[in-house]
Amino acid sequence: MTTSISIILNNIPCEGHAGQTILEVARANGIRIPTLCHHERLKPIGSCRLCMVEVEGSGSPVAACTTPARSGMIVRTHTPALEKLRRDTLLLLLVDHRLDCDSCELDGACRVQELARCYGITQAEIDQLGFCPVPRGPVTYGATPLITYHPDRCIRCGRCVKACEEISEQAVLSFAGRGAATTIAPMEQDGKFSGECLSCGECMAVCPVNALTETHVVEALPDGARVKKIRTICPYCGCGCTMDLRIHADHVLGAASCRGGVNDGSLCAKGRFGLEFIHSPERITAPLVRENGTLHEVSWEKALEFTALRLHETVRHHGPDRVAGLSSARCTNEENYLFQKLFRAVLGTNNVDHCARL
Repeated sequence: MTTSISIILNNIPCEGHAGQTILEVARANGIRIPTLCHHERLKPIGSCRLCMVEVEGSGSPVAACTTPARSGMIVRTHTPALEKLRRDTLLLLLVDHRLDCDSCELDGACRVQELARCYGITQAEIDQLGFCPVPRGPVTYGATPLITYHPDRCIRCGRCVKACEEISEQAVLSFAGRGAATTIAPMEQDGKFSGECLSCGECMAVCPVNALTETHVVEALPDGARVKKIRTICPYCGCGCTMDLRIHADHVLGAASCRGGVNDGSLCAKGRFGLEFIHSPERITAPLVRENGTLHEVSWEKALEFTALRLHETVRHHGPDRVAGLSSARCTNEENYLFQKLFRAVLGTNNVDHCARL
């Protein structure tokens, strides 16, 4: 049984549960505290320092995302001192992350840009600080060729490292370098990668600033191009994972994670990176019927009528065991169930199998 707790947030009594952090209680009660490193699917990281709050009795601000909430706590989330601290923290972070990043598809919808607007930070103000960020262009991700890393966008929040460790359970990634030259890279031991990358893309899915992108999209997408998303179901296996198709100029670029569904945001390598086949000129997009040794494109009505007639004739003249059905792993579980039911209950044969190749 979950124990309830009560804390005071900005002079407002708020209810929560034992084990929740201050950030979780605040969000559950409609109080927004800015974050960049926090993600619902990951354990608290506490690296961005934007969620700092004041707790009565504590000598200095604490990170709301890592501090457990306790009954009787008195917390302030948006005092002038905290807002100045957040603004200064964000300003230093933006020294190495330009606001006018036209080449990024998140430009205009980026969480960092949104926070900069909220705190009135401009690129001109950042430039006046006089820092000279290390120029770094996109590089091939050492762990997998499917992902490109953009160190000039990276804010070193650690989400990708945590996702690889906690969601994929591979622990392939780590921080490399020091100071302003810190980057994300595969862990190495004796000159070799210490873990095996599954190309699952979980690191890419949790990145808040698009510092990890699909390699083929980087090569195909023009600078400043806008990508729209359409929610759908993965076409591969019967699991039925929910995902967002990323589309530009009526062309499917790939898939993106979205919360909810049976997969809760996770996608396998095929579901995330293996959608280019839909643009293949060899793809069959309509039913084909063979007549006189040649395949002809027909309507679905004619194809179904032709199939039903041939099945009926074969069963009538030669018996039900002279027909067989082969289904596909790309069908839904419900479709495969109905398929075998058709052959067993209607046609009267157990000659039914399933191709598990995806």
